[in-house]
Amino acid sequence: MTETAQPNAPGPTTEDPAAFLAAGAGRGRLIGIDAGTKTLGLALSDVNRTIASPMETIRRTKFTADATRLLGLAAEHAVTGLVLGLPRNLDGTEGPRAQATRALARNLNKLSPLPILLWDERLTTAEAERMLIAADQSRKRRGEVIDKLAATIILQSAVDRLGRAG
Repeated sequence: MTETAQPNAPGPTTEDPAAFLAAGAGRGRLIGIDAGTKTLGLALSDVNRTIASPMETIRRTKFTADATRLLGLAAEHAVTGLVLGLPRNLDGTEGPRAQATRALARNLNKLSPLPILLWDERLTTAEAERMLIAADQSRKRRGEVIDKLAATIILQSAVDRLGRAG
């Protein structure tokens, strides 16, 4: 699905990096999102989209409050698009978590003209956990940062690919 974003119109959601760039995410910062059932891990790219950095973790409460915080951060950092991790199964199929992520994207689209890129996030949380263990982080500390580190891995992977697509 490729649509173009109009001012004050809902933003498009796509899995195609070229369509994402064409929809208005061509320049500027991006926010990466690792959407879990209890938290939204966030990461932020630099303006040139070379580096993704951990940003914060939003404890999920109600959608409106979560979206207000997320979109407030997007406005504060002049973000031009969102990269939302899509949790596919290892065989590529989509289960309930992927459907919940697609629903989150649809609901965000209703509130914001920002384009959303759905990005395959298979194994990112496992990769984040391995990195934190290798850095000798305690279990408590890993729990505090794993979601935003997973978002950083998702966003870094996407900006690397977008750099080749743009």
